[in-house]
Amino acid sequence: MKRGLLLWCLVIGLLAGNTASAAKIFIPMDADGQANHIKAYGVAFAALKLGVSVDWLLNYKGGSFGMDQVDVMERMCKLRGVTYQIVSDAQYGGMLNEIANPDFNGDIIKLEKPPKIGVYTPPNKEPWDDAVTLVLTYAEIPFDKLYDDELLADNLAKYDWLHLHHEDFTGQYGKFWGSYRNTAWYQNDQKKAEETAKKYNYKKVSQLKLAIAKKIRDFVAGGGYLFAMCSATDSYDIAMAADGVDICETPFDGDPMDPAAQQKLDFTKSFAFKDFSIVTNPYEYEVSNIDNTQLRQGRAQMKTDYFSLFTFSAKFDPVPAMLCQNHTTTIKGFMGQTTAFRKEVLKSSVLVMGDYKPANEARYIHGEYGKGTWTFYGGHDPEDYEHHIGDPVTDLALHPNSPGYRLILNNVLFPAAKKKPRKT
Repeated sequence: MKRGLLLWCLVIGLLAGNTASAAKIFIPMDADGQANHIKAYGVAFAALKLGVSVDWLLNYKGGSFGMDQVDVMERMCKLRGVTYQIVSDAQYGGMLNEIANPDFNGDIIKLEKPPKIGVYTPPNKEPWDDAVTLVLTYAEIPFDKLYDDELLADNLAKYDWLHLHHEDFTGQYGKFWGSYRNTAWYQNDQKKAEETAKKYNYKKVSQLKLAIAKKIRDFVAGGGYLFAMCSATDSYDIAMAADGVDICETPFDGDPMDPAAQQKLDFTKSFAFKDFSIVTNPYEYEVSNIDNTQLRQGRAQMKTDYFSLFTFSAKFDPVPAMLCQNHTTTIKGFMGQTTAFRKEVLKSSVLVMGDYKPANEARYIHGEYGKGTWTFYGGHDPEDYEHHIGDPVTDLALHPNSPGYRLILNNVLFPAAKKKPRKT
């Protein structure tokens, strides 16, 4: 009992730190001022876990962070290689006044509490599979792995933020059948999916995945924050639009697809996309015409493939401003099963936050549904242009300042913010 009391007093003492001097820890996030942008997000998250409030200074030196000077947080910055400055209360007040100036496109967002993070990912996933688990691990942000069993048990209610692993919610196994049907990993994935469907009395994997998609829809409607990348973006919307319609050919579910499937799609059930056409050829590595991957020329295009972030008014549009915080507005493009979204199939309610104008495509989009929000980000790995199955895992220690990975982490911190309503 005495030991527990002593430890608690020690923690309180560490948190108290040097607050008597009213100093602040300022973590710059601009291009030249920060040694490790990715780890800086982890420091902000850790501060929230310890009960230290964090200011997110939108558009100020790349979306910097400020917090009370606390010994444990200063030590953490040093250990994780995060650049920081100790500034007086008066100096920090000057920064806040500069941001509050109506002529400065910035805002001060209070981060209140750390969101509970869930990642929808199969237990048998391969290490090359997911950029989000990589960056959360490198940033030292805790998360739980969830999959079909957990979602069907209604465990999503425990979480604030959910990332969708590069899933194919249409039940077509990523359309890998044409090239990989004889590989052990493909056969194992199909076997496990069919076993799970049978376990929950679904005749087909597509029916199981639709049930999962509806659980995710309800999570967002209830106030959850959804983030998805690559094939989880368009395949999710396709599955929802195809509710009750067989869009799978024989190799995927044992019987032919509904010949009138295209005409039966209900676009009112999807989050982001409308008026798209599904790809019915089982040999074609694509699920619909939402994606713009086929217009690319592989690595030959890598040197010119960049997309631009939009600049939003931080004071009037704080949500997209938060999601676009970065030390550059030009982001290196990167491919995936789903690389980019054709603007022609976006719903009018969709907010485009990043695009590649020469191809009229969106790369980074956002929207609201019910009380929650969703964000879709095209591509697989922001630091591997044309990532292939079996490629080595990306070492984020080599990319600590990745602007592409920063967009993921903006979404991770987003639920912690005390938000202001969007003004129209």
